Amino acid sequence: MELLLKRSYFEKGTNGALFVNGYLICFIIELPWRENKCNVSCIPEGRYKVVPRFSPRFKNHLHVLDVPGRSLILIHPANDALRDLEGCLAPVSQLSDIGKGWSSKVALNKLLSLSYQAYDRKETIFLTIKSQNYDTYRTL
Repeated sequence: MELLLKRSYFEKGTNGALFVNGYLICFIIELPWRENKCNVSCIPEGRYKVVPRFSPRFKNHLHVLDVPGRSLILIHPANDALRDLEGCLAPVSQLSDIGKGWSSKVALNKLLSLSYQAYDRKETIFLTIKSQNYDTYRTL
């Protein structure tokens, strides 16, 4: 399964839209771009493998692998990037401001459902991150 994250960068955070096969799945909030510095920056644009992960803190969530110069980059629930993230990505159902959104757990569950279906089909999941171009899109 191929996930595509189209990002818009701002001083106080990064907002994005996550697509599968051209369909909007949810929005993503992240920290601002600060040269890929640990704990204060979103990760670089590129293509990454994504695998399922479980922890007592976040329960079921996703792990973004092989991020240059970084480790333990997760896709987990959060509604405020500056307050709740240390370089990870947070799905949200709706954007409310720069680096902020609503109903993160709902958005994560939607993404997890699609991901687990792909894993059941023995598919590898890849996440491609690139700068936002406001194309027309379809909602899923």
